[in-house]
Amino acid sequence: MSTPFDDVIDEIKRRGFHNHRLEDHSGAMSRGILRDLRAMCEPFELDFTGGYIREWLDFPSPAGRARKLDLVVAEPAGETGEPDLTRLRLCVENKSVVTAHRNRTNRYDDLSDLVGVLHRNNPDAILVATVLVGLAEYVLNVPDRVRPFLPPETFNREVLPRLSNGDAGLWDEFPNAVSRNRPGDPERTVKKFRELPTRPPGRTDLVA
Repeated sequence: MSTPFDDVIDEIKRRGFHNHRLEDHSGAMSRGILRDLRAMCEPFELDFTGGYIREWLDFPSPAGRARKLDLVVAEPAGETGEPDLTRLRLCVENKSVVTAHRNRTNRYDDLSDLVGVLHRNNPDAILVATVLVGLAEYVLNVPDRVRPFLPPETFNREVLPRLSNGDAGLWDEFPNAVSRNRPGDPERTVKKFRELPTRPPGRTDLVA
């Protein structure tokens, strides 16, 4: 059975390196969720193939703060071609708290604010949020503390081939790139995100 995560894993295998904060991570996750929804929901798929609804990646968020929505599925707004958020069907947002778990509150606030804004436009809109939570106590922070400090050719030649291959020597070579999480951090992060409002699963045994 396929899952939305398959696209992300395939991308990691292809590149040999992964930065969960880049747009290609969110794009792969969002497209996977959309793919599954289209496969499982015939009315949604018919509207999609019929052109009644469209998808937009990295659309400016109505919640402001210069943020973007990872994926929006909505009816187009007239001749502008922009999504009509009063006719929004689906919004996907992908967040991560891998290191610095103190930032969980900021990520939580992003999602909480977004729910309020989108549901003021359309209470029936579905917001799907994925949250990648880091469980490791020690993390080699390659995106922030290794890659930016090396010339691209050096990183590609001397570091990239060793990532995802169990090369423990990288920890010794880049000690300043090691971030530490406290043992209870992941549990507190998951508990915080569970405070977000949710709706119960839809009934599948009802006949219209």
